[in-house]
Amino acid sequence: MPLPRPAKPATARPARPGLVGSKSLVVSGLIALAAWAYFGGSAVAADKGVKLPAPTVDTPLVAAATPARTATAVFAGGCFWGVQAVFQHTQGVLEAVSGYAGGAAETARYETIGSGRTGHAEAVKITYDPSRISYGRLLQVYFSVAHDPTQLDRQGPDTGTQYRSAIFYQDAEQKRVAEAYIAQLDAAHAFPARIVTVLSPVGQGFFPAEAYHQDYATRNPHSPYIARFDLPKLAELQALMPELYRATPVLVAQGG
Repeated sequence: MPLPRPAKPATARPARPGLVGSKSLVVSGLIALAAWAYFGGSAVAADKGVKLPAPTVDTPLVAAATPARTATAVFAGGCFWGVQAVFQHTQGVLEAVSGYAGGAAETARYETIGSGRTGHAEAVKITYDPSRISYGRLLQVYFSVAHDPTQLDRQGPDTGTQYRSAIFYQDAEQKRVAEAYIAQLDAAHAFPARIVTVLSPVGQGFFPAEAYHQDYATRNPHSPYIARFDLPKLAELQALMPELYRATPVLVAQGG
């Protein structure tokens, strides 16, 4: 009988700002990667994006002549470091903020949501220009390279409901487009298993994560965790959707 997959090692990612960029993070990242490999971690799942068709149901682009406006999307797909980085490198995105969705404001803290009992998912709020990129195209990036939508309550070495695949829709139109795209991808057998992404209303809101989580992949490219699980996503975005890839990320620290 194969050994069970372990819960995410407590040392895999820092629980407080003091560990960020330290030797402790390097060591703990190596420990996490070793545990991931020992318990049967899949290199393919961690590295490879999937070339997907564009959505057949989508919101139309807003005319460029329309007065300046923005739209938002909230996606969850495992550790928010990598998801944030992917969308920070996506054309048309104005800002991507790591945070928490699906639970209450009073428990929206990293140390608390790690229990998996608060209802939150690590998520990213994407503010974008709807004259340059549509909601459907953001979904295409999300399903193609940002995460593996067939993994239930986990992504790579991270396990728990806080790492679930989830779309927090803003309105009925976003829900309609997301439902249609999931059905389209499942019907096309785009993945080897069915998509398990959960659709939920944004509900109680989105709560930005602590400052030390923002722009994490950009600030820590040599972290073993980032190098193993997140930088390959950026390479896949550039390879699979070069028309959407931007080399210079739009960072939270830049204020959009």
